Amino acid sequence: MGLLRRLRPSDSSGRKALPPGDPEAGMKEMGFLDHLEELRWALIKGFTGLIVTTVAAVFFRSWILEEVLLGPKKPDFFMYRLFGIEATEFVLQNRTITGQFFADWGTVLAVGGILGSPIFVYQLWRFIEPGLYPHEKSGARFAAFFATFFFALGIAFGYLVLTPIALQFFAGYSISPEIANEFDISKYFSMVTSWSLGAGLLFELPVVIYFLAKLGIATPQRLREFRRWAIIIALVLGAIFSPPDPISQMIVATPLFFLYELSIWIAKGVERNRQKQQLAAAA
Repeated sequence: MGLLRRLRPSDSSGRKALPPGDPEAGMKEMGFLDHLEELRWALIKGFTGLIVTTVAAVFFRSWILEEVLLGPKKPDFFMYRLFGIEATEFVLQNRTITGQFFADWGTVLAVGGILGSPIFVYQLWRFIEPGLYPHEKSGARFAAFFATFFFALGIAFGYLVLTPIALQFFAGYSISPEIANEFDISKYFSMVTSWSLGAGLLFELPVVIYFLAKLGIATPQRLREFRRWAIIIALVLGAIFSPPDPISQMIVATPLFFLYELSIWIAKGVERNRQKQQLAAAA
């Protein structure tokens, strides 16, 4: 992508500036070690952002545990009212020595990491941006923004839609009145985080297709031809990331259908821009 095209700043980052009269002032390419130094600072700033949001999450730890981690457990969780579901109450138990500790701090770290991820992406974008051509910058800016957007949208879907439906399915599932559903806090925490983060990753499909289209691998024609297989894969993913009932599977699979169709439109836009650039270069 041309990181070596990045121009040396005049006097930023503590490096010695070139004399104003030097004809090469502002036009000298940065060396490999300079790039490593800037990458190091970008990573430091990105991780600092993650630490700051995690520390902020610690201050709101009680609210996060009660309203975020234990929210879907409560029968009065607002999504149950929105779906018109009469929630089944269930009991959480701790059966391991470290169960409550890891559920407690694992939730805080997960929330802090999610909130800080846009800062981390932004710092990486600032490192990459100066080495891109103008037409590459617009595409990379689009990808950075929508990667964050779709990841947040997927997490919201996983937490607000998939998690309540899955929990109520398993809470109400019983093979005998003699067996009570009492869930372990460690399993509860791992399932809530996996459903939420898993949906966040699945919702990155349009961004993945965008990069594949930029490389010429994913074309609109190929994506249309692959549509029937995409439907099957969406149903399989819906079965993996949801309770084993058709309604829940369709609730998960339906957004994937729309994301795939959106990916086809994105690939069409990338192909159209590539053709315009080729015509402009030939003119």
